[in-house]
Amino acid sequence: MATRHCASVTRQQRNMAEGSAGSAVSELQKRITSAFEVFDHECNHTVDVREVGTIIRSLGCFPTEAELHDVIAEIEEEEPTGFVRFEKFLPTMTRLLLEHRFRPVSEDLLLQAFEVLDQEKKGHLDPEELSRYLTQEGEVFSVEEVEEMMSAAVDPERNVVVYKEFVSLMCSDEM
Repeated sequence: MATRHCASVTRQQRNMAEGSAGSAVSELQKRITSAFEVFDHECNHTVDVREVGTIIRSLGCFPTEAELHDVIAEIEEEEPTGFVRFEKFLPTMTRLLLEHRFRPVSEDLLLQAFEVLDQEKKGHLDPEELSRYLTQEGEVFSVEEVEEMMSAAVDPERNVVVYKEFVSLMCSDEM
């Protein structure tokens, strides 16, 4: 990915991000600032509200859709404009990261979830069956999300989701 330079964050805002709260917080705020800048396409210290979930996930947080809506409600303007300002995003995101909110679930817990769906204990699920669960049960996924997941999950030779392998792939740092 090419590095893009713009004055999306002023010196004063960068100083705020690098404040005297300690080096750990400073490093954390630098990460938040960098993630925000990627989506500040107009270089005006704002991002489209639809990008907030992507930014949060890029920082290692994985809120549910309901939790994401709560975060957006907290950082959005009184009169929603469809954009979120850096000045509101930084302190909220810093707090969420320091509180270790929205952490990903463990590999064991993911595996247990797949095992519950695999009532016959085959070690795999049919893609159609998994798609049905994902689009009709609990917090439903969009068709696009399911298609993206299936492109990585389905074993092309057997046309099944070998969930132990898929969970390992999802939990690896290289994904």
